[in-house]
Amino acid sequence: MVDNGAAYRSGSLQGICARLGISLIYCRPYTPESKGKIERWHRTFRDQFLTELDTRRIRDLDDLNARLWAWLEQVYHQRPHGGLEGLTPLFRYQQDLPRIRSLGTQAAHLDALFYHREARRVRKDGTVSYLGQFFEVPYALVGKTVTLVVDAHAGRVVSVESAAGEDLGRATPLDREANAHRKRHQPGAADTVVEEPADSTSLVEIAHKKYYGEDEQ
Repeated sequence: MVDNGAAYRSGSLQGICARLGISLIYCRPYTPESKGKIERWHRTFRDQFLTELDTRRIRDLDDLNARLWAWLEQVYHQRPHGGLEGLTPLFRYQQDLPRIRSLGTQAAHLDALFYHREARRVRKDGTVSYLGQFFEVPYALVGKTVTLVVDAHAGRVVSVESAAGEDLGRATPLDREANAHRKRHQPGAADTVVEEPADSTSLVEIAHKKYYGEDEQ
């Protein structure tokens, strides 16, 4: 269950959930109590992790993620919760392991399942545009509206699909010189930071050292 923010209403998320067989359920607007579990987590995260975090030890995102993961494993997952009738989150999660659905053969293509889809019309020179860049697609698609399969993190178009999800071929970055001499086939034819002394006694730092089993150099 998610709220009604733009990110959760996006076509990209809806498509990802559909490909993974996940039901996307929206809570009622302006009713935070309908998603009380996640709201309670946010409070715990602020009160127990962020307040203990020694930012002088954080050099990059990897440092922050390492401390968050250590805190989750060493502290949060191990403490009994009143809302779980005294069980720890880890133990309660393990009780539901038989209900977790495996991705099966989809696991090998997990990254591709998260690619975004964008509709574009193929130009007369057999190209499509995405984020100010041009990509060549099969020339037989000229004049047609296709769906671009996009790796949003890399900012590149991977392939093109029909509206029904049928693979229509690859998309490659435009080589303008090669494109100028490209044979045209009509549609239908084949084709260093100074750090202050840090506090090593915070709960987050203790969990980090215990989880990774060594002191920072």
